[in-house]
Amino acid sequence: MKPYLSLIFPAYNEEFRIAKSLGIAFEYLQKQNYSFELIVVDDGSSDSTAELVSKFNKDIKLFRQAKNLGKGAAVRRGMLEASGSFRVFSDSDLSTPVYELKKILASLEKGADICIGSRGLDSSLIKEHQPFYREFMGRFFNKIVQFYLFKGITDTQCGFKGFRENAAIDIFSKQSIDGFSFDVEVLFLARKLGYKIEEVAVEWYNDERTKVDPIKDSTRMFFELIKIKKLHK
Repeated sequence: MKPYLSLIFPAYNEEFRIAKSLGIAFEYLQKQNYSFELIVVDDGSSDSTAELVSKFNKDIKLFRQAKNLGKGAAVRRGMLEASGSFRVFSDSDLSTPVYELKKILASLEKGADICIGSRGLDSSLIKEHQPFYREFMGRFFNKIVQFYLFKGITDTQCGFKGFRENAAIDIFSKQSIDGFSFDVEVLFLARKLGYKIEEVAVEWYNDERTKVDPIKDSTRMFFELIKIKKLHK
């Protein structure tokens, strides 16, 4: 039977966080009145992430990438392997708490094709901030996205986004950016294909153990924006 929800965690070298996050997510989902599947895509981890997931619960679906490709590749794999009517991906550190799913699902049920969590709509919901330079870089990146690709979305990078099944399959079968700019590509494609996108304000807690390098990854992300426009003219 098709599950109502597929919750997808992309994971790379998450041995110190993944078990706790899965425990919180599983406990929350079991209390809901809908069916679900919990998916972890291990993005070629060099630590024991995959082994911990496989031992945690036999009902969790684990997909393993042969090598580390990037968050975009892991989310794409999860979205296309999923079978739920609604498909949501979340950062595996649960920077956005799992209970914020109710906002995403409510929006999708009311007719949105895509619902994205946003830190830009209500700053009071940011409970633990990033260092000031990361917040500045995030705002600057968003301004470039608004100028170069599309306007009207306050936060393209929050790792908490939901999709209707048809939108997920259509978009992720065309999406190809493997790095951190994949969110922008997904939203660019969604706009181009005419899907309805809604933003909802969500709680967010910074985790200092982020894997995003402020220099190397930011530079790569800017070049990926140019690639997105060329790929999907």
